[in-house]
Amino acid sequence: MYDVVLLTLGSERDAPGGACGSGGCCGAAPQDGAGPTDSATGGTTADVCAPADGATADGRCDTPRVPVLACAEALTARGARVETVTARSDAEIDEVLARFDGPPRPDGLTWPDPDTKARLVVASASDAQLRAVVRRLVRRYAPPPSRRPDDLPGNRTVPDLPPIGVLPLDPARSTTHRDLAAQLGLPRDPAAVAAAVLDGRPRRLDLLRNDGGSVTLDGALLGAADDSGRPLHWRGRVEVDDAVLSNGDDPLLACAIGNAGGYARLDDVALLGDPDPTDGLVEVAVAVPVVTRSALGRKRVRLEVRRARGRAVAVLPREGKVPFLDDGAEGELSRKRSWWTEPGAWAVWAS
Repeated sequence: MYDVVLLTLGSERDAPGGACGSGGCCGAAPQDGAGPTDSATGGTTADVCAPADGATADGRCDTPRVPVLACAEALTARGARVETVTARSDAEIDEVLARFDGPPRPDGLTWPDPDTKARLVVASASDAQLRAVVRRLVRRYAPPPSRRPDDLPGNRTVPDLPPIGVLPLDPARSTTHRDLAAQLGLPRDPAAVAAAVLDGRPRRLDLLRNDGGSVTLDGALLGAADDSGRPLHWRGRVEVDDAVLSNGDDPLLACAIGNAGGYARLDDVALLGDPDPTDGLVEVAVAVPVVTRSALGRKRVRLEVRRARGRAVAVLPREGKVPFLDDGAEGELSRKRSWWTEPGAWAVWAS
């Protein structure tokens, strides 16, 4: 018999906050008319209630949404012991994750239990919410560099993180927006999610960590647009391992950093080729406008896309702040930021 925790992030997790790694990067994705404005994500917070009378007097939602209830029922029908938890702080997320700790180690490190019979399901309204849970897993289990154990893989800074069952709270996103669950072909129906958690297998995936203290599951897109939606130029040095995609002199329209394919396209422009979250590499692309002249001397502007793949990427803005989206969460980059791959570090339950 499995003990299953169905974890939902409460609406307080979407309050305005800082940039990635500060606790303000787990906001819900925009839904028209679904709650107050959320400056952490540039949209509105997700409705986390089922019936309208599930909200408390202070506006908090204590009744789980319908997909959560349906998944809990499906799990219970299969004999699992199910607990639903709504976490409204990092501390409350950590309380849930502590259940996946392994036995004490001689080196004193906190380590996940590879033989646990517990299961974790994250009911996520956005990739940013799923990322918030994985970020807390990393912070819990990543050993300090000075205490790196011998049983940690040489190409990683974290052990194998406990697998997560992903329950998307917005089934429509499978067609209107390619969220991570859609890209991975994960089930969206609550009963199918329950079956994957109880009968499926862990599918290990690469993780991007960054020196700002956060993680990336899907990817990041750096750049901005004016009020008419036209991309604005910015300058920055972009390096992938030993390859330099921009030395900082070129005007850039966008820079895509892909673990998966959520930011593979910008309007009609293909930025990334075929990012694969299982190949141990990050794919990076920059879009550079290049001016050419025709035989008659007329100026033409074409978009040049430069790509590279590697283990790590660094972006250094040359002037001002560069807005970005990272797993759907908004932020601004004003100094050098580096991302690197952690091959197979996290996992999802797949059927």
